[in-house]
Amino acid sequence: MTLFSRDDLDAAARLVHAVMPPTPAYAWPLLAERFGLQVVVKHENHTPIGAFKVRGGIVYLDRLKRERPEVKGIVSATRGNHGQSLAFAARHAGLPLAVVVPHGNSVEKNAAMRAFGAELIEHGRDFDEARERAAAIAAERGFEFVPSFHRDLVMGVATYGLELFLAHPDIDILYAPIGLGSGLCGLISARDLLGLKTRIVGVVSEDAAAYALSVEAGRVVEVNATNTFADGIAVRIPSAEALAIIIDGAERIVKVSEDAIAEAVRTYWTDTHNAAEGAGAAALAALAKEAPALKGLKAAVILSGQNIDRPVMLEILSGRTPKAM
Repeated sequence: MTLFSRDDLDAAARLVHAVMPPTPAYAWPLLAERFGLQVVVKHENHTPIGAFKVRGGIVYLDRLKRERPEVKGIVSATRGNHGQSLAFAARHAGLPLAVVVPHGNSVEKNAAMRAFGAELIEHGRDFDEARERAAAIAAERGFEFVPSFHRDLVMGVATYGLELFLAHPDIDILYAPIGLGSGLCGLISARDLLGLKTRIVGVVSEDAAAYALSVEAGRVVEVNATNTFADGIAVRIPSAEALAIIIDGAERIVKVSEDAIAEAVRTYWTDTHNAAEGAGAAALAALAKEAPALKGLKAAVILSGQNIDRPVMLEILSGRTPKAM
C-alpha cells in the first residue's frame, strides 16, 4: 500500500535536495563489533533541524503555497521535531506559524522552534491535548491546521528511505521508531516503490505502546497515558491511516524498555560520537535486543533525531535512565 508514485517521490527528493543534501548512511565498525553484524546507521540527525521531519515540512508547504496561496498561516501540535520542520519550511515560504506544545515539553526543542520563527503556545498534558488546542486555534484564526500524518509529510520523509535504499539496496532488516507513523510509512513506501524485500520493523517504547497494541488488535487502540522520556514516540492515539500502512507493510513491532533506550543513546555516543534523542535511539535499542538472531544479516537503523536536552543527555551519560518528560 503506497500513498504516491515513484515519480512523486523523485519530485519530492528534488524539492528536499534543493534545500539540504542527502544525509549519510554509515556502517560503523564499533557497532559491528558490539553486535556481531554489519549495522548501517541512517543519520537523520544530520539535517538542518537535527531530525528527519524537516523533509515533510518542505514538501507539505511547497504544495500548500502552490495550490492555496491565499492561506493566512498554519498551526500544528508537536513535541518538537514536527514543529521545527514546519517552522523551517514556513520561514522559507513566508507563512506565519503557531505551534502548540504540551506543558513540560523539551526546553531546547521549544527554543529551537522559536529561533526558526514559530509562535510557541503551551497547552495540555500531552501531545494529544496540544493537538486539540491547535485545531481550535486553526478555527479561531483561519489558519491551516497541519496534521502530524499526511500524504505530503509521508512523501517528504520517504525521501530518506529513497536515499538509504539506493545506497544500500541489500539491507536485510531495518528498524525504525514509530511516533505518529510518517517515518515508518515513508520507509515502507520507498521500499515498495523500489521493489525491495527489506524487512521493516517498527519500534515503540514499552511505556508508549499504542501502535504495538493497535497492530496486535488490527484496529486503533488508544492508551490513557505514555510514560517515556523518548518524547518523539510518546503517542496515545495512533493514526488510523498510518496503522493500515504499517499493518500491511511492516513485518512486526518491537517494544523496548526505557533502560534499553537510554543504553542505546549511550551506545551511539560511545561507538559513533553522535547525539541521539530517545526516539532517535529506539531503533538501535530494538536491534540490540534482537542482535543474537541477526547473525549474517545486513541490518540498518534510523537515527531519526538528535534533539535531546543537555540535562537529559548528562543523566543518560552518567548511567541513569531519565523519567518521562
